[in-house]
Amino acid sequence: LSTGEVIPANPALKKNLKRLQRRQRTLSRKVKGSRRRAKAKLKVARLHQRIRNQRQAVLHELSDHLTRTYQVITIEDLNVTGMTKNRRLARAVSDAGFGELRRQIEYKAQWRGVTVIIADRWFPSSKTCHACGQTHDMPLSQRTLVCDCGHVMDRDLNAAKNLDQYGRDALRRDLKRT
Repeated sequence: LSTGEVIPANPALKKNLKRLQRRQRTLSRKVKGSRRRAKAKLKVARLHQRIRNQRQAVLHELSDHLTRTYQVITIEDLNVTGMTKNRRLARAVSDAGFGELRRQIEYKAQWRGVTVIIADRWFPSSKTCHACGQTHDMPLSQRTLVCDCGHVMDRDLNAAKNLDQYGRDALRRDLKRT
């Protein structure tokens, strides 16, 4: 968030994904048609349901917190499909559930009268220096923005501050039109 608050990943989810991996492995070793296979299959299905519920609970809590706390929320329109094609990012992006989070934020914001501003997909939020506005070429592996103006900041916090500014500018443009 632009306030500096970091939302951590769900540690219980990671633990259950490991457990799922083990249970699926044991299921694959069972003889097809046996009662033990049926029991193992049921355990895998229950764990899938539990993981699904955990993901949903985290997204509901986060969207609820954001829409109750802030009057203006600026989110970035991300190319989630493209991000999931990167083998190193795919699991993390899928677990984060960006599309579902956006959907939940939008409908809860409508309930609570919160303004949601969606930044353009091509807006260079993490590549632009928050202090001076200079744009840099940054590979994804570089986690810190070091600008010529002397400004050094975490890439994600810098992006959040740029998105906050984008949202403020968009609100000002809307107020001038009315």
